[in-house]
Amino acid sequence: MNKKILITGAKGQLGYELPRTAPVDYECILTDVSDLDITDTEAVNAFVAESRPDVIINAAAYTAVDKAEQEQHLVVMINTIGAKNLAQVSKNKGIKFIQTSTDFVFNGKACSPYQVDTLTDPQGVYGQTKDEGDKAVLDILADDAFIIRTAWLYSAHGNNFVKTMLRLMSEKDQLGVIADQIGTPTWANSLAQAIWQAIERDSTGIHHWTDAGVASWYDFAIAIQEEGLAQGLLKHKIPVNPLTTADYPTPANRPAYSVLDKTITWQTLGLQSEHWRVALRKMLQELGSFK
Repeated sequence: MNKKILITGAKGQLGYELPRTAPVDYECILTDVSDLDITDTEAVNAFVAESRPDVIINAAAYTAVDKAEQEQHLVVMINTIGAKNLAQVSKNKGIKFIQTSTDFVFNGKACSPYQVDTLTDPQGVYGQTKDEGDKAVLDILADDAFIIRTAWLYSAHGNNFVKTMLRLMSEKDQLGVIADQIGTPTWANSLAQAIWQAIERDSTGIHHWTDAGVASWYDFAIAIQEEGLAQGLLKHKIPVNPLTTADYPTPANRPAYSVLDKTITWQTLGLQSEHWRVALRKMLQELGSFK
């Protein structure tokens, strides 16, 4: 009998990759806000009662970091109340629950990779609401909860840094990119595969998953240009200049350092991340196949 997986946020990058990477004996029930409003407790309960999933993966989130500063109520409803509603119905029905989270729950002031048990200290509305959602999940599900934090997500689907860089590199004579914010680019495809492995192993607890290695946004942009040229996605090279965060102020604070330690997750899942540059190459090959 197939295992039924309810996926929220199906139109997002992770929501796109999850059904593409799902084990063959899994049936994915894909929902977005038009199908299921996770902020509506009654709607969540009714949908779950009718669809009867074995697992719920919450890939829905308000992720517009700067806009979140002006739309706090909506961000709270989606990132905190939505997660709470899904966790509660999971507990009531005995359903496995996967909560996806973010590096933005940390303050970005570290000098070494964040451990899964590092105290959270979010610096903006997006990070605060995700952190509060995670804590609500833990309060409800306790040791049965599975929370997976990730960072710098991109895919061939949707809007993201990689696709923006490719577009700007085709349109502009030169670009400036932030060089003093450090993290790890992560292909949503690799995160999806980690989530399936977590379900297969019935893993619980707080975990970190990104691709391997570290980079600044500037490093990432340089790699995107090099790989884009090699694969024919870009026709010519342009200068890419390093900027500081002070050169490019934004409404929301970004973590200066948001590398996540994956050691426990790699051991728990029996799965290790590829280097981010290898994953980037694979994603760009996929993007090139669409043309």
